[in-house]
Parts: sequence; C-alpha cells; structure tokens
Amino acid sequence: MSTHARTVSVVGGGVIGLAIAWRAARDGWSVRLHDPSIGSGASWVAGGMLAPLSEGWPGEETALTVGAASLERWPTFGEELGKFGPSVFTADSSLTVALDAADAQDLQTIAEWVTAQGHELEVLGRARIRELEPMLGRGIRSGLMAVGESAVDNRLLLEALQKACAESGVELIARAVNDLAELDTDQIVLTAGIASPKLWPGLPVRPVKGEILRLRSRPGVTPAPSRTIRGSVHGRPAYLVPRGDGIVVGATQYESGEDTQVTMAGVRDLINDAEALMPAIGEYELYECAAGLRPMTPDNLPLIGRVSDRVVVSTGHGRNGVLLTPVTADATVALLNGTSLVEVKGTEPERFAVVKENS
Repeated sequence: MSTHARTVSVVGGGVIGLAIAWRAARDGWSVRLHDPSIGSGASWVAGGMLAPLSEGWPGEETALTVGAASLERWPTFGEELGKFGPSVFTADSSLTVALDAADAQDLQTIAEWVTAQGHELEVLGRARIRELEPMLGRGIRSGLMAVGESAVDNRLLLEALQKACAESGVELIARAVNDLAELDTDQIVLTAGIASPKLWPGLPVRPVKGEILRLRSRPGVTPAPSRTIRGSVHGRPAYLVPRGDGIVVGATQYESGEDTQVTMAGVRDLINDAEALMPAIGEYELYECAAGLRPMTPDNLPLIGRVSDRVVVSTGHGRNGVLLTPVTADATVALLNGTSLVEVKGTEPERFAVVKENS
C-alpha cells in the first residue's frame, strides 16, 4: 500500500466545495480546489435559511432526514468556523406565517407530519405572532415556529470557509477544469453546481434562476424581525432573513436556462410579497438586486455518491446548498475514506440513470 499523502481535487468552490475541501484537509488529505471564481455563483446570492422542518411535507421523508441531520450539525460546524471570522449566524429560529385559510391548513399539515417524524414545531395564533414580531402584517392568521431553525450570512460563511481552507493547507486554484481527465490526484470530488453535467455527462442537474433583494437598515426604520420569516403570498413562496445590517428578501424561481439578469417583474413581486409580510419594509434602503442559478435535480434532492473508482459527486443541492453544507461535507469525506453516511441515504446518483465508470 502506498505511503504517500492521499490527494484529492475538489472541482467547484461554492459553499459545498469549500466545506468539503476544508474537512478533507483536516482529515489528512492533500487537497486542491479548482474554481475560476471561488465563492461566487449560487452561494453568493443565497438567503442562508436553515429551515428543513418548516419546509417538511408528507411523503418527503428523505429531504426531511437529510435536512434535519445537517441542521443538527450546524451549531458545531458554525462554532468551528468562528475561529476564522465573525459568527455566521443571523437568527436562531424561523416563523412561517399563513395569510389565508389554505395556507393555515398547510401549516397544520406540516406541523402534524413533522411532529410525527419526531421533530418539534409549534403552531401559533395571531395574538402570539403579534407579540413576537409586531412589525408583521395584520393579515397574518397563524404561524409555525421552529426553534433551532437558524439562518446564516452566506457571504460571511464563504469568507470563513475560504480562510479555513487556506489555513488547513488547501491549495486554491482559480481556474476552470474543462475535463476531469486533466486532474492527476488519487480522488476527485465534483461539486460544480450547474456546470457539473459538463464534466460528468448524464448528471440530471439543471439551472433554476432565483432573484433576491438585499435591504439595508436606515436610522429610525422599523426594526427587522428577530427570526427568519417565511410565507406564501398569492401562491409564491417569500422569505425575509435578518442580516447584521438589514434584511434579505427572496426568492423568485424561474426555469430560464442560464439567464442571471434581474427582471423588473421579479423585483416587483419580491417587493409586493415582502410588504404583505412586513408592511414597513418599504422604509429600508434597497441596495442590491441579484440573481443566481440553483443547481436543481428532478426530485429536489442532491446527488451525493460515487460515480467511479476516482470520482465522487456532491452537487444538485438546489435551494438548500447552505443548509446541507455540513452533512454533505461529512458524507463526501466518508465516501473518500471508503465508508458512507447513513443520514444521506436516498441521495445516491444511481437513483437516476447516471453513467458510472470504472477508472
């Protein structure tokens, strides 16, 4: 058996790739991370919600299991990252609100199903919501509180992960990989988001555009909510995520190829939906409109698994990349070390007709 350091190339430098590179280096691997623009892409425009429980739905057991396993890892993961910069956490709970009777019924369905799976959610009435978050709209009928569903600042997270990688000896290579055959390491991890199918044809990952707004607080404005606020407005999912300096408002969802331009219609819908949740939000400064491309799979679950003797894929995290970062990093390093993580069962690429090779 060879005694040289085990080497791995991580292809893709979003939150998932950076976290895998850091954890692999910490585990004794010699790591190179390749990305022409490290810390950009979907990770740069993420909302940063960690909300697997309140997004649960009957029949989506795998999504709940994987999401809850990652949420459980976040406190320790975030604390370890605290050595490389300020705390990445911006909220420690989430409140999902219903504006009409159908939404209120959906919240009840979620609460009953998720509680039956062994997790804790609390249904709140109008008066309790007003008490907790007085700046929310008067039209809100009921809410679902999930204590422990935190939120993180995605940009602080990217900075901390890049520092963690640099200090752990990861070699950060700011250029694109056009063919995995160029790489000479023992192992390769493909975590290139929407570019993944170009490097491993057959991976069912497609771009889904999402627009978000970043709002900055101003003197005298109504304070931001103290927790993540989520709701459905005219059938569109909307969220407000607190940040140190304001609020992130998201997020639209369009199938529009690789278009990353922000549209008037998208911004209008986000502003209208945000005002339905928090009427005084119009007082805030609108300082950024951005769009990113989420790497989505047909069943909205990521692809985490081995596709050849040398290649592991960790991609297709859709709108849950930040949430699933800790569990994906652990699962991927386990695969590199020849074992597997039971919590991510059901995310294997072979559930689709993905081409596997012996190399």
